[in-house]
Amino acid sequence: MRTTAPRRRARRTLAGAVVVLLGGMATGCGPGGSGGGGERGAQSAPRWNTAPASIAAVGDSITRGFDACSVLADCPEVSWATGNDPAVRSLATRLLGEAQAPTRSWNHAVTGSRMADLPGQLAEAAAHKPGLVTVMVGSNDACRPTVSSMTSVADFRSGFEQALGGLRAASPDSQVYVSSVPDLQRLWEQGKDLPMVRQVWKLGICQSMLADPLSGAAGATARREQVRARVVEYNEVLREVCAKDPLCRYDGGAVFQYPFDAQQLSRWDWFHPGREGQARLAELAHRQVTAAEPPR
Repeated sequence: MRTTAPRRRARRTLAGAVVVLLGGMATGCGPGGSGGGGERGAQSAPRWNTAPASIAAVGDSITRGFDACSVLADCPEVSWATGNDPAVRSLATRLLGEAQAPTRSWNHAVTGSRMADLPGQLAEAAAHKPGLVTVMVGSNDACRPTVSSMTSVADFRSGFEQALGGLRAASPDSQVYVSSVPDLQRLWEQGKDLPMVRQVWKLGICQSMLADPLSGAAGATARREQVRARVVEYNEVLREVCAKDPLCRYDGGAVFQYPFDAQQLSRWDWFHPGREGQARLAELAHRQVTAAEPPR
């Protein structure tokens, strides 16, 4: 029997539909699918590793353990990030164990560092290809001789973007844990009533916040509030820039919000964390790094 033209067209249409259906099944594209691999595409996104195998730390005096063991001196052995003091149980010790921490962690923080110094420190850290890099910087950008000399928010942002971009280019798989900047006004509140502490503060520690510590004059109060407001702005920059990198985790303001008291601050300056304060920082960091999801 001769096949008519309408029947031939119907068969071709049916055959074409079968090919399209089979092709869609082969590529994983079905109803509601989106071509390009479906679930496989989603699974290829970087995932946070809660058990990194090595750690590099960058930042300022807090990560160097400044004033935690003796006056006006670094004490990296008590560093919250990479120290080996058993009373602190640093992040490195908690994640890597006491045996592995000394050879699998590196501290590139430098006392006095500001955001402008972070690109260089991260370049040094990247050379180790660490599983995790901890970042704690910003206090010295707000702690300046005067309020007018604080790092601008724009410069703080561009510096962090440059630093993180450089790390990502040199060590693309390194995770980054970013600590918020501490609430400097709260630290002022803890030591301002102690005569000995006020004498130490006169040596030049964070004068934008700590100058004339007992003054209740409008100008002094406004100055302290300006410094605190700048810290809040810095923390928002850290959050925003970090959020753009799938392997960066900001602490959600945990350090800024932590109620440090006199027992957790240096007995020499009542400003930097002492051993107990360093231990609290390590605890906060470990909680954030090992969480299945980032803080909200």
